[in-house]
Amino acid sequence: DLMRQFDSQVNDFMDSLIEESATLEPAPLPAVFSPPLSDKERNKLRCCHLTDPRSVFFFLLSNHKRLIELFEVNHIRTIYHMFIALLILFILSTLVVDFIDEGRLVLDFDLLVFAFGQIPLVVCTWLCMFLSVLVVPFALFHLWSQTQSENHSHPRLCSVLFVSIYLLYQFFALGFLPTYIVVTNSLPPASRFIVIMEQVRGQFAINTFLYLRKPSVLSSAGPSPVLPQVSQYLYFLFAPTLIYRDKYPRNPVIRWGYVATKLLQVLGSLFYAYYVFVRLCIPQFRSISLQLMDVRATVLCIFNSILPGVLVLFLAFFAFLHCWLNAFAEMLRFADRMFYKDWWNSTSFANYYRTWNVVVHDWLYYYMYRDFLWMSEKRFKPAAMLFVFTVSAVVHEYILAVCFGFFYPVLFCLFMCFGMMFNFILHDQRKGPIWNIIMWTSLFLGHGVIICLYSQEWYAQQYCPIKEPSFLDLLKPQSWSCQRGPAVD
Repeated sequence: DLMRQFDSQVNDFMDSLIEESATLEPAPLPAVFSPPLSDKERNKLRCCHLTDPRSVFFFLLSNHKRLIELFEVNHIRTIYHMFIALLILFILSTLVVDFIDEGRLVLDFDLLVFAFGQIPLVVCTWLCMFLSVLVVPFALFHLWSQTQSENHSHPRLCSVLFVSIYLLYQFFALGFLPTYIVVTNSLPPASRFIVIMEQVRGQFAINTFLYLRKPSVLSSAGPSPVLPQVSQYLYFLFAPTLIYRDKYPRNPVIRWGYVATKLLQVLGSLFYAYYVFVRLCIPQFRSISLQLMDVRATVLCIFNSILPGVLVLFLAFFAFLHCWLNAFAEMLRFADRMFYKDWWNSTSFANYYRTWNVVVHDWLYYYMYRDFLWMSEKRFKPAAMLFVFTVSAVVHEYILAVCFGFFYPVLFCLFMCFGMMFNFILHDQRKGPIWNIIMWTSLFLGHGVIICLYSQEWYAQQYCPIKEPSFLDLLKPQSWSCQRGPAVD
């Protein structure tokens, strides 16, 4: 009770402090982006959730100004303007080529229309998944908590029953059914990404909620433990975080103009990606698919794919981690905006993995890496790191395999082989500009490999389909044996 009372007082104090600081006039920012806080400094600022000694919750401070206003710094803003200028050139190039070839301006966006096809089915699938994530885990948790009181005669038996029901729901309703829907209805890639990414996010969210709320029920001495409200759980499902808390720091107002700007930037990034694929990828891979895959063609393909790979990397970062998450955070008045750090300044891959996607990294660290060390009594740190890398690689490969409709573990091999190797070679002790150059070179080359090999396999699957494939045929890449004749359209 003392710990719970102290935790409540600290939360109230920090909320009032954030609200008071939000009303103050901020000091002018310097023209140079300040370096991020170290992990040690960040841990000092974060407040642990005292009701669970094993599960450290962050009381996330209102630190969003440092990253949100990053794109207001003159130097970064200039780079942003350079990308907009490149987009304008892509548009002009497409219009000029279409006018020369067709004799008219072709303004159709057939690739975007194809990629986001069958949107009504996607919306219905997402709505069913969201309602199931909202109702089923929350209801099961409340029913299970009632069986853990002192008056109940068989708490262990009830726990086994509820865990069995929850696992069945997780594997079949949230795991199998969305995958079955996107595969049987032959959804296009972007529509599949929406469903599968929401499926994975739902799995992370419900496991986090149950994992963190279970100890409070087991440690409660009264007949009716204190349980979270539906509004708290609903807020967590929409909040741009994977770490559950009963209460988050909130901003005082919603800047709807800021929300509209971020959503428009997401839409602009989609059109940017469209022109990248239309001008840099599709003409190249259509010609490559005319011949058998060999070493010479693959090497040329990889180096020709570096530029579109780098552009796709920047677009994915800007559209999702900066614009999409910040738009939802602003609409929910979510104060913590530490979705990423200055990963572009990393001199080691270890630091890059920690700073590229802080939302997912925090989840992997606190619910997988740290618990693995806890169970092994901190004796197997390399094994814990390997375990986290494997889980992350499997999830990434599952998303790509379902969304593209074929199994080609390029990303898995890059992640587990080169990613693990660079994580130990390019570690935190590597400092200096040369290591940052090495990291960027590796990133450029890796994304060129990904764009090249997955695009080759995509065209091979279209041009050389197997009518009745066996299990080995599904595992063997079609691009290794497919050769499309020049007379075939």
